[in-house]
Amino acid sequence: MNILFERASLLTMDGSRKVLDNAFVTVEGAHIAYVGQTRPAGDFDRVIDCTGKVLLPGFVNAHTHIPMALLRGVGGGLDLHHWLNDCIFPTEAKLDDRAVGAGAALGLAEMIAAGVTCIADMYMHTDAIAKEIAKAGISANLSCGGVYFGAAEDFSPDKCGDCRNQQVLTENWHGFDNGRIRVDASIHGEYTSNAPLWRWMGQYAADHGLRMHAHVSETAAEHQASLDRNGKTPLQVLDECGAWVNGGIAAHCVYTTQEDWALMAKRDVSCVHNPWSNLKLGSGIAPTRAMKQAGVRVALGSDGMASHNAADPFSDMKLAAALPCGTLCDATAMGAWDVLEMATVNGAAALGRTDTGVIAPGKAADLILVELSHLNMTPCHDVAENLVYSARPENVTMNMARGQVIYENGVYHTLDLARIRAEVTDYALPLLFG
Repeated sequence: MNILFERASLLTMDGSRKVLDNAFVTVEGAHIAYVGQTRPAGDFDRVIDCTGKVLLPGFVNAHTHIPMALLRGVGGGLDLHHWLNDCIFPTEAKLDDRAVGAGAALGLAEMIAAGVTCIADMYMHTDAIAKEIAKAGISANLSCGGVYFGAAEDFSPDKCGDCRNQQVLTENWHGFDNGRIRVDASIHGEYTSNAPLWRWMGQYAADHGLRMHAHVSETAAEHQASLDRNGKTPLQVLDECGAWVNGGIAAHCVYTTQEDWALMAKRDVSCVHNPWSNLKLGSGIAPTRAMKQAGVRVALGSDGMASHNAADPFSDMKLAAALPCGTLCDATAMGAWDVLEMATVNGAAALGRTDTGVIAPGKAADLILVELSHLNMTPCHDVAENLVYSARPENVTMNMARGQVIYENGVYHTLDLARIRAEVTDYALPLLFG
């Protein structure tokens, strides 16, 4: 199908940091064919008038746990470790494939309406998540979040469930639909596993050309405990075991050090900043400006909706922009364009995806339209400023993933909301909460 977007305010996110007025973009099949300010010749199957709208790449949620939409708000008021051990882990132990699928579909619906076209998800029952993503139409890097609580001397990949989960997930889903779904190797965190698992995951990543996804230095206690146990930070001890052989994403990075940042830049490890989750759980604020200045790529994630309570990239962008300015008492510490890059092109690069995050010929047609005429967007003196500081999910009028319109004007074209609601209310919630 050939589609023409015409008369758009266009943010290509190609590094130019310019808004192209009255721009035209054509899509042929799953890819962008033309970008410019002259209307291309030819006939099109559909022409979309973008007058009064911004066209930009879809958002990349670079660290999330989408089925945790089922646990939205559970354990409020607790720090991370009490929240996990007292509330989250006991509830998650009741999950099955069907409930995880329901939670994944619920989370996907919220993200799609907010303009997300690609995610990096870490969770259990990952096959059920992959099936929902396949139906939804967005792209995803999936990981199972490898854990191992046994003694190091007793470790065996044949007996560690997450080693087998990693193998099955990779065999079944890596490269699905021309790479729309990819698989990452994963280590949940230094504090939920030990060296034999780290070495096995690192070797598996090396053998299969996979990137790594891990939680890193989310809390001061986690960071210090790694120093006490290993004499190294979480990022460094994972590196010692080969975790970052193909690069990857380190979620949170709140307490990472200058030495960590040098290692991240060297290994192509991106920080995924999760400002809402880190603030709500009292974990702290990641030093994103310092990391950026040290050459670390910074992307954005929502974390799970149990600790964020929403899948709202606009609220994450607003916090990501404002927090450095406030904490450093410097209004120039983080600009709107910096944060838009975190949410688009940086997120794509963090996931190892060179085919998205930018509007240019040959790139995947992962595009969203944002309405400028709504009250909260009026007037618009600066498009980038409005997108970061004023916009809300309800301003998104279209979500196109790989050339397919999956959401438009409140209507989902790939998801059945009635089915999702029924699965959540009639099955998943009773299973978890009785």
